[in-house]
Amino acid sequence: MNKAERELLDKLDELVINASDDELKKIQELDLETQLNGNSFYEAYLDSTALVNQSIRKEANDSK
Repeated sequence: MNKAERELLDKLDELVINASDDELKKIQELDLETQLNGNSFYEAYLDSTALVNQSIRKEANDSK
């Protein structure tokens, strides 16, 4: 894992910690869905327009 990916994970952690009840419900649904499909929660979260902060999505795309 490179430094940019680690920083994005830290930001994702902050988003989860500071999420509202409604946001946490959406995150929980996405987490369950990714577990059932065997997908990465991190990637699904970054790809989710309903959940992710736009600046984090931009940073993730820029780091690729």
